[in-house]
Amino acid sequence: SEGQGSVYKGKRIGEIITAVKILPTPIHTENIEDKSYRNFKNEVEKLKKVNEIPNPNVVKIVNSGLTESGSFPFIEMQYIEGPDLEELLQPPHAPIFTVRETKKLAHQLGNALAHCHRVGVKHGDIKSNNVKFNTDTGNYILLDFGLAIMSDEQRRSSIQHAGAVEFMAPEQHDGEMFFQTDVYSFGVILYELLAGTVPFPLNSKGETSRNAVMLSHMEKPVPDLMALRKAALPETWSQDVKTREMNVPLWLLEVIKKCLQKDPEKRYANGTELQEAILHENFEHAPQPKVAAFVKLPLAVPVENTAAPVKERSPDMMEVSKPLFISLILLLVAFATYSAYSFFVGNTEKKQIIYDDSVNRSMQDTTFDNSPYPVEPDTTKINKPVPVDTVGRQAEVDSLQKAFEEQTGAPAVKPATLMLLMHCHKL
Repeated sequence: SEGQGSVYKGKRIGEIITAVKILPTPIHTENIEDKSYRNFKNEVEKLKKVNEIPNPNVVKIVNSGLTESGSFPFIEMQYIEGPDLEELLQPPHAPIFTVRETKKLAHQLGNALAHCHRVGVKHGDIKSNNVKFNTDTGNYILLDFGLAIMSDEQRRSSIQHAGAVEFMAPEQHDGEMFFQTDVYSFGVILYELLAGTVPFPLNSKGETSRNAVMLSHMEKPVPDLMALRKAALPETWSQDVKTREMNVPLWLLEVIKKCLQKDPEKRYANGTELQEAILHENFEHAPQPKVAAFVKLPLAVPVENTAAPVKERSPDMMEVSKPLFISLILLLVAFATYSAYSFFVGNTEKKQIIYDDSVNRSMQDTTFDNSPYPVEPDTTKINKPVPVDTVGRQAEVDSLQKAFEEQTGAPAVKPATLMLLMHCHKL
C-alpha cells in the first residue's frame, strides 16, 4: 500500500506479471465535458507515448484507465523484480553508494527523465522507492507514474497528506508541477545516495514534521554533502577505499547543486538538458575548442639588402676642368675599373639562375605557361660574356701614370684613389 494509492501485484493471461497502481481519488463521471475526466484522459494519452519508443530505464506501461467498480484511476505496469533504492541503502548494504554506482544511476535515471519529458510526461513523484534495480537486466528503472494522471487539485491534496515530502520540490507545496520539479527530485536522490540521507529528513509522520520539511525545501540551504558522506563511510571499508570514495567528481557535485536550486528557473529546464549535463561529465576540465584557434602571424618584415649599392655615376663627374693630361688619366682608369666591375657583377647575376637537372634540355623543350612550378631555362644555351682585356688596359694605365710623374713631379695615383676623387670632387 502506498500513500498516494495502492499497488497490487497482478497476473495477466499467460506468464506476464504486472503491478497495478490504483489511485485513491475516484472520477465519478466519464463525460468529456467534466474537467477532471478530460484532464485524466489527456494525461493518459500522454502516458501512452512513453512506451511508443521503449526505454530500458522506464517501466513499461501495460494499461491505464478507470476501474469498473468505483471508477478509480489505475495504471498497470510491468512488474520489476529487484530492490528499490530505499532497500539498497539499508543493511546488509552500505548506507551510501559508491561513486561508480552513483554515476551509473545518474546516467540511467537521467536517461529515463529525458525520455519522459520529450513526450510531455512529468512524473511528479520521483523518490528512492520509485526507482528499482532490475536484477534481470542490471538497469535502474523509473516506476509509478501515478501523479502523472492526477488533476492539479487531486495532486495538491495527495501531496499535502500522503506525498514523500523529503523528495518534493518547493513549488509542490502549492500543488504546482513542472519539468523542473522532476529535476529537483532527481537531485535529492543523488544527494541521498552519496550522503546516506536526504537533505531534509522527515523525523516523524506528523503534520508538523511534514510542514517543517517542506519549509526547509523552500528556505533553508542544503547541508554540506561531503561532510555527511565522510561521516557515513562504513567502518568495514579500508582506508584506501575510504580515500577513493571521498573523491567525488566535481561535475557530479555541480549537477546536484544545480538540481537543488530553490527557484525552478535556476535548475535544468528538463530531463533532456539534465541528461546532456550528465553525459558531458568532464565539467572540471577545460573544454576543448571545437575549432582550432587561429594564430595571428607577424607581418612579413622586408629583408634588408645587405649587398653594397651600385653607385651610379653622374654625368657631371665627367666634366673636365683640369689640364687635359690629368683628365685622360682619370678617364682611362675609370673605364678600366668599370669594365672589370661589369665583368664580375655580370657573372654573379648569371649564377643566380637555377639550373635544370638535365643539361641536355634545349630551349625548344622549355615551357613556362600552365606549369605548377617554374620551369628553368637551359643554361647551356646562354652566351657567356667576352672577358675584358684587363692586362692591356692596365699597361696603358701604367704608361699614363709614368708620364704624369715625369711632367708633374707628383707620385702616381692608385686607381682606388682616383675613383674616390672622381666621386668627391668636381674636376
